[in-house]
Amino acid sequence: MRTFLAVMAAVLAVWAAPAAAAETAVLSERPGHPGLLFIDNPAIVDPQPMRAESYNRVAGDRAVGVHFTTGTPQCYGVHASVLETPETVTVELFGGALPEAAGRPCIMIAVSGILEVPLQNPLGSRQVLTAF
Repeated sequence: MRTFLAVMAAVLAVWAAPAAAAETAVLSERPGHPGLLFIDNPAIVDPQPMRAESYNRVAGDRAVGVHFTTGTPQCYGVHASVLETPETVTVELFGGALPEAAGRPCIMIAVSGILEVPLQNPLGSRQVLTAF
């Protein structure tokens, strides 16, 4: 019985422990970055974390254009989540297949993409980070 309780306590401790924080990296600002504009799509299939490469400011200071590399927009989509603090804006990107592309052949070609990520507060002088 004592062993059972010890095992259950260990399982509960691991289950209840907070997940390790995602790593972050500072994004460099690259105004005028060329790329295809993607629309945020939370319905992507099998979303996988992807690293943003850089960002640009968007007119009005209430969004950032996040730059990344992915597949063609006919087959692949992206979804972003944002965590804002007074000092930073952390963008977490996920890439995956479009639901309508399931079972369809897709060409394997790298595409430079941009996703405009809305912010709750103006970017101002805050640092932009990517989580991965």
